Amino acid sequence: MHNVVGVRLKSGCKIYTFDSNKIECKKNDHVIVDTSRGMEYANVVIPNKDIEDEKLKEPLKKVLRKATLEDDKRNQEHIKKEKEAYEDVKKRISNYQLNMNLVNCEYLFDDSKIIFNFTSDERVDFRELVKEIASIYKTRIELRQIGARDEVKMLGDCGVCGNSLCCATFLNDMDPVSIKMAKEQGLALNPQKISGLCGRLMCCLKYEQCVYDEKNKRLPKHNAKVKTPDGVGIVQQVEILPERVKVKFGKDEETTYKVYDLKDISIIK
Repeated sequence: MHNVVGVRLKSGCKIYTFDSNKIECKKNDHVIVDTSRGMEYANVVIPNKDIEDEKLKEPLKKVLRKATLEDDKRNQEHIKKEKEAYEDVKKRISNYQLNMNLVNCEYLFDDSKIIFNFTSDERVDFRELVKEIASIYKTRIELRQIGARDEVKMLGDCGVCGNSLCCATFLNDMDPVSIKMAKEQGLALNPQKISGLCGRLMCCLKYEQCVYDEKNKRLPKHNAKVKTPDGVGIVQQVEILPERVKVKFGKDEETTYKVYDLKDISIIK
């Protein structure tokens, strides 16, 4: 067994698992962790728990310590510096007339690097810009081009449902989403209605798909013949989530329709 904690780094919402290093961590504690980028300031979202060694995909990095008052102060200073650096570099991008949209700025906790994330529709030659920024901030500079989904995830906002964006709150991974999922969920294939703020298909289509798959296995298909309390009819419409079907009886002028719950019908063909 291995004692681990789950944390979120300052740069995103994804939960990373770290070796607790025998440090007792409660939810919302701030800790300093060792990552591939160096020391980082993180927030505990999953307190200490034991996990079997076989379930660990790779050796875990460790929690170095609980954040001290000095660490908290340093993090606040970084937040202030990031805002100032963002505005400064945004002006310099304009001066160089580069076709790039600066998304955010991130100081690593040990001041070893400053990362600037940006989006662009084309490949950008920013070598001169990097040289200028590095000479001013006296540290390593990384300009990283990201996609539209990553941009919205970093900035956060509200979706058409009125809730905070899934990608910016609880989704760990940005799984691929297909138009087939929208079809299977009975949604109108209107790009404006099934696209998120990033302009791509909404993430909820992916993680809700398993519910639709389960329900579709039980529900009859369109034009299926079903037995109802009022006789045999043909399925004309299926409401997936409430598990209801609209059934057609008769032909031509004698045609009638009635809606039934799934539990009240049986599929003949």
